[in-house]
Amino acid sequence: MPTLLDPHARGRVILVGAGPGDPGLLTVRAVEALKSADVVVHDGLVDARVLDIAPAAAQRISVAKRRSRHTLPQESINTLIVAHVKTGAIVVRLKGGDPFIFGRGGEEVEAVRAAGLPVEVIPGVSAALGCAAGAMLPLTHRDWSSAVSFVAGQCKGLTDQDWSGLAGKGRTLVIYMGVATAEAIADKLMADGVAPDMPVAVLERGTLPGARALRTLLADLGPMVGREGVQSPAVIVVGEVVQLADAEDKLGAWATAAEAMA
Repeated sequence: MPTLLDPHARGRVILVGAGPGDPGLLTVRAVEALKSADVVVHDGLVDARVLDIAPAAAQRISVAKRRSRHTLPQESINTLIVAHVKTGAIVVRLKGGDPFIFGRGGEEVEAVRAAGLPVEVIPGVSAALGCAAGAMLPLTHRDWSSAVSFVAGQCKGLTDQDWSGLAGKGRTLVIYMGVATAEAIADKLMADGVAPDMPVAVLERGTLPGARALRTLLADLGPMVGREGVQSPAVIVVGEVVQLADAEDKLGAWATAAEAMA
């Protein structure tokens, strides 16, 4: 079966992972797809330099999402994509990170297939991988961690989610979209038995200008996010591997400043 990137194949959808921000982390295949696009339906956090890869004549449609405020609900995005494909357009659905890691790519694939239309998925560098690499933070390490888990920090019913066993000695937990709920996340993990002094890193704007890697302990996670004015996009990493990262020790710096003021 020929690839959907065949320029003679019209009326199709290509879900493309745009990576964590830096255009240099796009795959070659992602670039090829963008160059073939008639319509680009993109997330809000996609770098303008990535959008510029698409032909100048391509229609660009933002479906940016913010916490509790969506330009379009997901069902409307699905309908939009399908409607453009039915005109014979090559639609690139450009998503931050990877389409299948908290990108709702699975829902969009289901919608396109339900409409009887062809779809292809091009993976991207997920935020966890890009941010961790920028901070020299190995998510697994033979001496420190043999397992890594990804969870969403702003899903509905956060307190009802079962995260037991995902964080602790020998394990790494990566939390997406957790800035706004950082204090609740820390309380939840400690209630589940994770030690209050477990190292934690917050990786803000990973791979982008102004990126920050901040380190503290689990009990200080919420307060540190507030003190440092951390903003999305950011991921939180919980685990002993955090000790290996190139990250500012914000708890130590805060304690030193407090002592100086005493």
